[in-house]
Amino acid sequence: MVTNSRAQRRRREASLGYLLLLPAVTVFAVFIFYPFLRNFQLGFYLNPPFPNLPKRWVGFDQYRDILGSDSFVDSLKTTIAFAFLTVPAGIALGMALAVAANRKLKGIGIYRTIFSSTVATSVAVAAVIFSMLFNPIVGLLPWLGVNPTPPIIENPDLALGAVALVTVWQTLGLTFILLSAGLQAIPEDLYEAAALDGAGATTRFWRVTLPMLSPTLFFAVVIGSIHAFQSFGQIDIITNGGPFKRTNVLTYSIYSELTTANHAANPGKAAVLAIALFVITLGLTLIQMRVLERRVHYAR
Repeated sequence: MVTNSRAQRRRREASLGYLLLLPAVTVFAVFIFYPFLRNFQLGFYLNPPFPNLPKRWVGFDQYRDILGSDSFVDSLKTTIAFAFLTVPAGIALGMALAVAANRKLKGIGIYRTIFSSTVATSVAVAAVIFSMLFNPIVGLLPWLGVNPTPPIIENPDLALGAVALVTVWQTLGLTFILLSAGLQAIPEDLYEAAALDGAGATTRFWRVTLPMLSPTLFFAVVIGSIHAFQSFGQIDIITNGGPFKRTNVLTYSIYSELTTANHAANPGKAAVLAIALFVITLGLTLIQMRVLERRVHYAR
Protein backbone atom coordinates (compact mmCIF):
# COMPACT_ATOMS: atom_id res chain seq x y z
CA MET A 1 0.00 0.00 0.00
CA VAL A 2 2.83 2.38 0.88
CA THR A 3 4.57 1.66 -2.43
CA ASN A 4 1.38 2.26 -4.41
CA SER A 5 0.70 5.56 -2.64
CA ARG A 6 4.25 6.75 -3.37
CA ALA A 7 3.90 5.80 -7.03
CA GLN A 8 0.59 7.64 -7.25
CA ARG A 9 2.11 10.71 -5.60
CA ARG A 10 5.01 10.69 -8.05
CA ARG A 11 2.62 10.44 -10.99
CA ARG A 12 0.62 13.38 -9.65
CA GLU A 13 3.80 15.42 -9.20
CA ALA A 14 4.90 14.56 -12.75
CA SER A 15 1.49 15.58 -14.12
CA LEU A 16 1.69 18.86 -12.20
CA GLY A 17 5.16 19.47 -13.64
CA TYR A 18 3.88 18.97 -17.19
CA LEU A 19 1.02 21.40 -16.49
CA LEU A 20 3.50 24.01 -15.26
CA LEU A 21 5.51 23.56 -18.46
CA LEU A 22 2.45 23.86 -20.68
CA PRO A 23 2.36 27.72 -20.88
CA ALA A 24 6.04 27.92 -21.84
CA VAL A 25 5.71 25.10 -24.37
CA THR A 26 2.67 26.82 -25.88
CA VAL A 27 4.52 30.11 -26.28
CA PHE A 28 7.51 28.37 -27.85
CA ALA A 29 5.27 26.38 -30.18
CA VAL A 30 3.33 29.44 -31.38
CA PHE A 31 6.16 31.95 -31.68
CA ILE A 32 9.23 29.78 -32.44
CA PHE A 33 8.53 26.23 -33.64
CA TYR A 34 5.59 26.99 -35.93
CA PRO A 35 7.26 30.04 -37.61
CA PHE A 36 10.42 28.00 -38.16
CA LEU A 37 8.54 25.12 -39.79
CA ARG A 38 6.44 27.58 -41.78
CA ASN A 39 9.60 29.31 -42.99
CA PHE A 40 11.06 25.99 -44.10
CA GLN A 41 7.84 25.22 -45.99
CA LEU A 42 7.76 28.62 -47.73
CA GLY A 43 11.20 27.96 -49.13
CA PHE A 44 9.77 25.20 -51.32
CA TYR A 45 7.46 27.60 -53.18
CA LEU A 46 8.27 30.13 -55.87
CA ASN A 47 6.20 33.26 -55.41
CA PRO A 48 5.03 35.03 -58.58
CA PRO A 49 5.62 38.79 -58.98
CA PHE A 50 1.88 39.42 -58.68
CA PRO A 51 0.23 38.47 -55.35
CA ASN A 52 -2.99 37.26 -56.98
CA LEU A 53 -1.22 34.44 -58.82
CA PRO A 54 -0.81 31.05 -57.09
CA LYS A 55 2.50 29.90 -55.67
CA ARG A 56 4.41 27.21 -57.52
CA TRP A 57 6.11 24.23 -55.88
CA VAL A 58 9.83 24.08 -56.78
CA GLY A 59 11.17 21.86 -53.99
CA PHE A 60 14.83 22.29 -53.11
CA ASP A 61 15.57 24.05 -56.40
CA GLN A 62 14.98 27.44 -54.81
CA TYR A 63 17.29 26.58 -51.91
CA ARG A 64 20.02 25.55 -54.34
CA ASP A 65 19.62 28.60 -56.58
CA ILE A 66 19.56 31.16 -53.77
CA LEU A 67 22.29 29.67 -51.60
CA GLY A 68 24.53 29.36 -54.64
CA SER A 69 23.92 32.87 -55.93
CA ASP A 70 26.48 35.66 -55.88
CA SER A 71 24.15 37.93 -53.90
CA PHE A 72 23.93 35.42 -51.04
CA VAL A 73 27.70 34.91 -50.99
CA ASP A 74 28.29 38.67 -50.94
CA SER A 75 25.79 39.13 -48.10
CA LEU A 76 27.44 36.33 -46.14
CA LYS A 77 30.88 37.88 -46.63
CA THR A 78 29.54 41.25 -45.47
CA THR A 79 27.98 39.63 -42.40
CA ILE A 80 31.22 37.84 -41.49
CA ALA A 81 33.21 41.05 -41.96
CA PHE A 82 30.71 42.89 -39.76
CA ALA A 83 31.08 40.25 -37.04
CA PHE A 84 34.89 40.50 -37.16
CA LEU A 85 34.64 44.27 -36.82
CA THR A 86 32.25 44.25 -33.87
CA VAL A 87 32.89 41.20 -31.67
CA PRO A 88 36.67 41.47 -30.98
CA ALA A 89 36.50 45.26 -30.60
CA GLY A 90 33.50 45.03 -28.27
CA ILE A 91 35.15 42.38 -26.08
CA ALA A 92 38.46 44.30 -25.92
CA LEU A 93 36.81 47.61 -24.99
CA GLY A 94 34.50 45.93 -22.50
CA MET A 95 37.47 44.21 -20.87
CA ALA A 96 39.44 47.45 -20.66
CA LEU A 97 36.55 49.31 -19.05
CA ALA A 98 35.75 46.43 -16.69
CA VAL A 99 39.36 46.21 -15.47
CA ALA A 100 39.52 49.99 -15.04
CA ALA A 101 36.24 50.06 -13.10
CA ASN A 102 37.15 47.08 -10.91
CA ARG A 103 39.49 49.17 -8.79
CA LYS A 104 38.51 50.21 -5.30
CA LEU A 105 38.58 53.95 -5.78
CA LYS A 106 36.40 56.72 -4.44
CA GLY A 107 33.54 57.50 -6.81
CA ILE A 108 34.19 54.48 -9.03
CA GLY A 109 30.46 53.66 -8.94
CA ILE A 110 29.79 56.76 -11.03
CA TYR A 111 32.10 55.49 -13.76
CA ARG A 112 30.53 52.04 -13.61
CA THR A 113 27.13 53.63 -14.17
CA ILE A 114 28.45 55.62 -17.13
CA PHE A 115 30.19 52.62 -18.70
CA SER A 116 27.07 50.44 -18.41
CA SER A 117 24.60 53.14 -19.49
CA THR A 118 24.53 52.09 -23.16
CA VAL A 119 22.72 48.90 -22.18
CA ALA A 120 19.61 51.04 -21.71
CA THR A 121 19.94 52.54 -25.20
CA SER A 122 17.94 50.90 -27.96
CA VAL A 123 19.40 50.15 -31.36
CA ALA A 124 17.14 52.76 -32.97
CA VAL A 125 18.24 55.51 -30.58
CA ALA A 126 21.92 54.64 -31.03
CA ALA A 127 21.51 54.64 -34.81
CA VAL A 128 19.80 58.05 -34.81
CA ILE A 129 22.47 59.54 -32.53
CA PHE A 130 25.33 58.35 -34.72
CA SER A 131 23.49 59.34 -37.88
CA MET A 132 23.57 62.90 -36.60
CA LEU A 133 27.22 62.59 -35.61
CA PHE A 134 28.10 61.29 -39.08
CA ASN A 135 26.09 64.00 -40.81
CA PRO A 136 28.43 65.96 -43.12
CA ILE A 137 26.70 69.28 -42.37
CA VAL A 138 25.63 69.37 -38.72
CA GLY A 139 27.57 66.38 -37.39
CA LEU A 140 30.56 66.12 -35.08
CA LEU A 141 33.17 65.41 -37.75
CA PRO A 142 32.86 68.77 -39.58
CA TRP A 143 33.16 70.50 -36.20
CA LEU A 144 36.42 68.59 -35.64
CA GLY A 145 37.63 69.55 -39.08
CA VAL A 146 37.17 66.06 -40.53
CA ASN A 147 35.01 66.02 -43.62
CA PRO A 148 35.63 62.91 -45.77
CA THR A 149 34.35 62.87 -49.33
CA PRO A 150 32.00 61.19 -49.89
CA PRO A 151 30.50 61.29 -46.36
CA ILE A 152 31.12 58.29 -44.15
CA ILE A 153 27.73 56.64 -44.50
CA GLU A 154 27.88 57.13 -48.27
CA ASN A 155 31.47 55.92 -48.61
CA PRO A 156 31.69 52.27 -49.74
CA ASP A 157 34.97 51.83 -47.87
CA LEU A 158 33.82 53.37 -44.57
CA ALA A 159 30.10 52.61 -44.28
CA LEU A 160 30.47 49.12 -42.80
CA GLY A 161 33.01 50.37 -40.26
CA ALA A 162 30.66 53.19 -39.28
CA VAL A 163 27.79 50.79 -38.67
CA ALA A 164 30.15 48.51 -36.74
CA LEU A 165 31.14 51.46 -34.55
CA VAL A 166 27.48 52.08 -33.70
CA THR A 167 27.02 48.40 -32.83
CA VAL A 168 30.11 48.28 -30.60
CA TRP A 169 28.97 51.38 -28.73
CA GLN A 170 25.42 50.13 -28.30
CA THR A 171 26.48 46.69 -26.98
CA LEU A 172 29.39 47.93 -24.89
CA GLY A 173 27.24 48.35 -21.78
CA LEU A 174 26.16 44.71 -21.74
CA THR A 175 29.72 43.48 -22.35
CA PHE A 176 30.99 45.71 -19.55
CA ILE A 177 28.37 44.40 -17.11
CA LEU A 178 29.14 40.76 -17.94
CA LEU A 179 32.90 41.16 -17.59
CA SER A 180 32.57 43.29 -14.45
CA ALA A 181 30.47 40.58 -12.83
CA GLY A 182 33.10 38.01 -13.82
CA LEU A 183 35.93 40.12 -12.39
CA GLN A 184 34.14 40.63 -9.09
CA ALA A 185 33.72 36.87 -8.75
CA ILE A 186 37.49 36.25 -8.84
CA PRO A 187 38.78 35.66 -5.28
CA GLU A 188 41.20 38.31 -4.01
CA ASP A 189 43.31 35.51 -2.48
CA LEU A 190 44.55 34.57 -5.95
CA TYR A 191 45.85 38.08 -6.60
CA GLU A 192 47.46 38.25 -3.16
CA ALA A 193 49.17 34.90 -3.67
CA ALA A 194 50.41 35.96 -7.11
CA ALA A 195 51.73 39.25 -5.71
CA LEU A 196 53.59 37.39 -2.95
CA ASP A 197 55.20 35.25 -5.65
CA GLY A 198 56.51 38.41 -7.30
CA ALA A 199 54.00 38.64 -10.16
CA GLY A 200 53.48 42.13 -11.50
CA ALA A 201 50.23 43.67 -12.69
CA THR A 202 50.68 42.44 -16.26
CA THR A 203 51.53 38.92 -15.16
CA ARG A 204 48.56 38.81 -12.78
CA PHE A 205 46.28 39.88 -15.63
CA TRP A 206 47.49 37.17 -18.03
CA ARG A 207 47.98 34.41 -15.47
CA VAL A 208 45.11 35.05 -13.06
CA THR A 209 42.47 37.37 -14.50
CA LEU A 210 42.12 35.93 -18.00
CA PRO A 211 42.02 32.24 -16.97
CA MET A 212 39.47 32.93 -14.23
CA LEU A 213 37.45 35.18 -16.55
CA SER A 214 37.47 32.71 -19.45
CA PRO A 215 33.90 31.37 -18.82
CA THR A 216 32.52 34.92 -18.95
CA LEU A 217 34.61 35.76 -22.01
CA PHE A 218 33.37 32.61 -23.72
CA PHE A 219 29.77 33.56 -23.02
CA ALA A 220 30.35 37.13 -24.23
CA VAL A 221 31.94 35.93 -27.48
CA VAL A 222 29.06 33.55 -28.24
CA ILE A 223 26.38 36.15 -27.45
CA GLY A 224 28.26 38.86 -29.33
CA SER A 225 28.61 36.67 -32.43
CA ILE A 226 24.91 35.81 -32.45
CA HIS A 227 24.03 39.48 -32.04
CA ALA A 228 26.38 40.48 -34.89
CA PHE A 229 24.82 37.97 -37.28
CA GLN A 230 21.33 39.17 -36.35
CA SER A 231 21.98 42.93 -36.45
CA PHE A 232 19.48 44.86 -38.50
CA GLY A 233 18.13 48.09 -36.97
CA GLN A 234 21.25 50.21 -37.20
CA ILE A 235 21.86 49.13 -40.79
CA ASP A 236 18.30 49.88 -41.82
CA ILE A 237 18.33 53.34 -40.22
CA ILE A 238 21.84 54.49 -41.16
CA THR A 239 22.68 52.98 -44.56
CA ASN A 240 19.68 50.99 -45.87
CA GLY A 241 22.11 48.27 -46.88
CA GLY A 242 24.18 50.63 -49.03
CA PRO A 243 26.16 52.19 -50.43
CA PHE A 244 26.45 49.69 -53.28
CA LYS A 245 25.27 46.95 -50.88
CA ARG A 246 28.44 47.25 -48.81
CA THR A 247 26.37 46.91 -45.63
CA ASN A 248 23.83 44.46 -47.03
CA VAL A 249 24.10 41.80 -44.32
CA LEU A 250 21.94 38.68 -44.34
CA THR A 251 19.27 40.12 -42.07
CA TYR A 252 18.84 43.13 -44.33
CA SER A 253 18.71 40.84 -47.38
CA ILE A 254 15.80 39.00 -45.75
CA TYR A 255 14.05 42.28 -45.08
CA SER A 256 14.64 43.45 -48.66
CA GLU A 257 12.90 40.37 -50.03
CA LEU A 258 9.82 41.10 -47.93
CA THR A 259 9.42 44.71 -49.04
CA THR A 260 7.98 45.99 -52.28
CA ALA A 261 9.92 49.23 -52.56
CA ASN A 262 12.09 48.12 -55.47
CA HIS A 263 10.57 44.80 -56.51
CA ALA A 264 7.76 42.42 -55.74
CA ALA A 265 7.89 40.80 -52.33
CA ASN A 266 9.37 37.32 -52.38
CA PRO A 267 8.51 35.46 -49.14
CA GLY A 268 9.95 32.22 -50.52
CA LYS A 269 13.40 33.69 -51.06
CA ALA A 270 13.24 35.48 -47.71
CA ALA A 271 12.36 32.19 -46.03
CA VAL A 272 15.37 30.46 -47.62
CA LEU A 273 17.66 33.26 -46.43
CA ALA A 274 16.17 33.08 -42.94
CA ILE A 275 16.74 29.33 -42.75
CA ALA A 276 20.30 29.84 -44.02
CA LEU A 277 20.92 32.48 -41.35
CA PHE A 278 19.60 30.14 -38.65
CA VAL A 279 21.81 27.26 -39.81
CA ILE A 280 24.88 29.49 -40.08
CA THR A 281 24.33 30.98 -36.63
CA LEU A 282 23.72 27.54 -35.11
CA GLY A 283 26.81 26.12 -36.79
CA LEU A 284 28.95 29.04 -35.65
CA THR A 285 27.73 28.65 -32.08
CA LEU A 286 28.45 24.91 -32.07
CA ILE A 287 31.94 25.50 -33.47
CA GLN A 288 32.63 28.11 -30.82
CA MET A 289 31.41 25.79 -28.10
CA ARG A 290 33.55 22.97 -29.47
CA VAL A 291 36.74 24.99 -30.01
CA LEU A 292 36.69 27.84 -27.51
CA GLU A 293 35.32 25.87 -24.58
CA ARG A 294 38.51 23.83 -24.50
CA ARG A 295 40.32 26.97 -23.39
CA VAL A 296 37.79 27.80 -20.69
CA HIS A 297 38.96 27.35 -17.13
CA TYR A 298 36.17 26.50 -14.72
CA ALA A 299 37.19 27.10 -11.11
CA ARG A 300 36.56 24.23 -8.71
